[in-house]
Amino acid sequence: MARARVRLTFPSELVQQPIIYRLVSDFGIVPNIRRADVRADHGWMVLELEAPDDKLGQGVAWLRQQGIKVDPIEGDMVLP
Repeated sequence: MARARVRLTFPSELVQQPIIYRLVSDFGIVPNIRRADVRADHGWMVLELEAPDDKLGQGVAWLRQQGIKVDPIEGDMVLP
């Protein structure tokens, strides 16, 4: 299993979309929301993500394709 900690920044048109649900249902990624600020016109989340390596990579690529900015939190990887 791979683990990563990331910050997602959502554009206004995606704030109302079930993005985290899609990570779980489509990619089998287990999210742990550490912090978030979601408003009507913008939003961000800090997440710990866990999934098999390939699924984690696919899920992160999908997020970027949707227009979500994905920033790894450097030096703060979640270790077992």
